[in-house]
Formats: sequence, structure tokens, C-alpha cells
Amino acid sequence: MNSIIFEKSNHIATITLNRPEALNAFNYDLLVELHEVVESIRTDEDLYLVIFTGAGDKSFSVGADLKERRNLPERDVKRNLNKIGALFTAIEKLPQPTIAMLNGYAFGGGTELALACDFRFAADDIQMGLTETSLAIIPGAGGTQRLPRIVGEAKALELILTAKRITSQEATQIGLLTDCFSRSQLSDKVLNFAHQILSNGPISIQQAKFAIKNGMNTDLETGLQIERKSYEITIPTEDRLEALDAFAKKRKPNFKGR
Repeated sequence: MNSIIFEKSNHIATITLNRPEALNAFNYDLLVELHEVVESIRTDEDLYLVIFTGAGDKSFSVGADLKERRNLPERDVKRNLNKIGALFTAIEKLPQPTIAMLNGYAFGGGTELALACDFRFAADDIQMGLTETSLAIIPGAGGTQRLPRIVGEAKALELILTAKRITSQEATQIGLLTDCFSRSQLSDKVLNFAHQILSNGPISIQQAKFAIKNGMNTDLETGLQIERKSYEITIPTEDRLEALDAFAKKRKPNFKGR
């Protein structure tokens, strides 16, 4: 059985972590397979948005595979740590918008995968958290850096140092989740949100994401320069001219990502 299910439909890539018997825990083989899929998406001009989810109805991912980890020598633990860190950074740097759809528990690396995505939606009956300190380690795949940037330093310290598990409602209240819905609604709500994004110009979506992500890591003046360059990339596109024509004729634009 493949550790990853990769599907493409209507410009959306859906990546499903496929180890339900292990609560979609990350072993090394899954990390390697997922990294290969992510890199293939990066240059796929037909894919405009990416959704990550988990197989089964219990877990998005509970993080590292502790059964595998228990028997690994230290050098292989470091290998896995380097791999998962590089993988989540690759996900964060995808040009396409990314959505984590948490259909079950998300602990440790599962929450860190969600943090690497642009948006996070969850079923309203799940729990999530960075629980690594309860195992005498720390979040090592970006959790100590991405969580405070999303929820603030004090709240991140609280959650990480206590290894606290929080409900999807609590996660939504502190801004960790974009929103949460009943299980019966989750998939439809996420797809509806995705299609709101996809109704806009594909190149402009990617350039807006690029400008925001890169501008936030620098000063305002440099960020404005990044914004200007990203805007200039959209000027010669067919989609921009199509949008102007559609506006003049009072019709919906037909964007082609060119």
C-alpha cells in the first residue's frame, strides 16, 4: 500500500496521508514519498491549489512513528528529523496555496504539517497540539518557529511547554485554525473555500502569496519592492487582459493561467 494517495481534479491536488493503521504517523518511507509528490506539484502548471488530509476518520496525523523511532539509532533519528524539516519547508514554499484539512487528531508532526500550510480547517470534534515535550523532545519540524508566528509568542510557549492538547474550537479561537466544521460538512466547506480562491487568476494568486510570504520576513520598504515586482509579473499575462475584457462585457472571466 502506498503511503501517499495523490489525486488531481479541476486544478486541485489532494494529498492523503495513507497509513490509517498507524494513525497516519510519519515513518521515513512516507516522508520520502511525500517529498517527491510535493516537488512534482511545484512545477505542475495545471495545479493551482493543494489540499492535505489523512486517510480514515481518526487521525490527520499523530506525527512521528514512535514504533519506528524506538528502534532507530541516533544517526537515523537525525536523518528523519532533517527529512521532515526539509519536507515541511518545501510545502511552505509551494507557489500554490495550500490547505490542511484535519479530519482527525493532529499531534506533533501532524500539527507541524498543518502549520506549514497556508490555511487550516478541521472537523469540530478533533484535538490537536504540539505534544513533543511530553516525550522529552521539542517540536523539530518548524513548530517552535511557525506556531508563534501564527498565534503569538506567549500562546505558543503555553501550548508547547505544557504539551497541551486543544480542541478544534479552541484552535479556531486563537487563530491556529481558519475554521472548523462538522465532519459531514468539512470536505464541502473546504472545497467551497478552495473554489473561491480558484475563481481568481492563477498567476495573480501565486504572486500575491509570494509577496505576502516574502514581504512578511523583511522590512516594509523591502516588502513594498517585492509587491511591486510581483505585480509587474501579472501585467503581461493573458489572464489580466481577459479580466479587463470580461469586466467590460459584464461576464465571468475565463482564466487559463497564462
